[in-house]
Amino acid sequence: MKWMRERDLLIAQTMAFVQSVTGKKPDGEKSVAFSAATSDLPAPAMPDIEAMLAEAIADPEPPKPLQISRPALRSEYQNEIQARVANFRAHQQRFLKERDDYCSTTMAKVQKALKELPPSRLGK
Repeated sequence: MKWMRERDLLIAQTMAFVQSVTGKKPDGEKSVAFSAATSDLPAPAMPDIEAMLAEAIADPEPPKPLQISRPALRSEYQNEIQARVANFRAHQQRFLKERDDYCSTTMAKVQKALKELPPSRLGK
C-alpha cells in the first residue's frame, strides 16, 4: 500500500530531522531499543530513509485527479438556490400583502373616524 510507505517515509524523515536538531537519538528509538533488549523478540528494523527517498523520487506516481460529476453537483446547487429564491420571494410577497392589508385597514379606520367627527366651527 502506497500510503503506508508514504507514512513510513514521513516518520523516517521526522526522526532524521529530530536527530539533526537535537544531535541525539529520539526517545522513540531508545524505548524501542530498551524494550527489545528486555524481551526475547528481535528489535524492529528502522526503515532506510535514503532508500525510501530514492524509491519515492524514482517512482513518482502522479496524483489522480478526483472525478466529480459537475453537472449533477451544479444541478443540485441550482435547484437548492432556486428553491431558496422562490421561498424568499414568497416570504416577501406575504410581507407586502400584510403591509397593504394593514395600511388599507388603518386608512379605513381613519376615514370612518373623520366621518363621525362633528363639523368643525371654523366660522366662529
